[in-house]
Amino acid sequence: MTLDLAEIARLFAERGGTAYAGEPVSQLEHALQCAWLAEQAGASDSLVTAALLHDLGHLLIAEHQTLSHSPTQLGIDDRHQYIALPLLRGAFDAEVREPIRLHVDAKRYLCAVRPDYFSRLSPDSVRSLALQGGVMDAEAAQRFAAHPWSGDAVRLRQWDEEAKVEGLQTPPLAHFLATAARVLLG
Repeated sequence: MTLDLAEIARLFAERGGTAYAGEPVSQLEHALQCAWLAEQAGASDSLVTAALLHDLGHLLIAEHQTLSHSPTQLGIDDRHQYIALPLLRGAFDAEVREPIRLHVDAKRYLCAVRPDYFSRLSPDSVRSLALQGGVMDAEAAQRFAAHPWSGDAVRLRQWDEEAKVEGLQTPPLAHFLATAARVLLG
């Protein structure tokens, strides 16, 4: 099965109102803010689309819709960065999928190479960092930096951390789905 844009829109409509893991925004608001930050930074359509869809895995995990706390508060690493990838494979190429896959590792990397980065993490990001393997050691950071998609993943991660502003006005989902349509396969 491949998620098409209509199915992605449906997921955001049905589940996007769910709180974004202990943050003052919903899943949809977080996705829109992240995509808007990418667009404002002049990112490619592929990277803007990755920013929009980077947490789609949270929407696909049905149990998240009924949890009383964020998964991290329950000690769960939901591995959300991998959940949507098989469903996006037929719709988007690696320029969209790889930054999504690597955005969690990018947080671990940034904490290793930029000591001030950890202090900017929200409480939920700190909890998830511990569950996701913690700060990378020097060898792992070096391997990550050598990955061809690490630069895009790092940019996505930085927007991810910034995209938690209550009440921030962004373009609507339809605007970013139009961007995604420009990079759809086939």
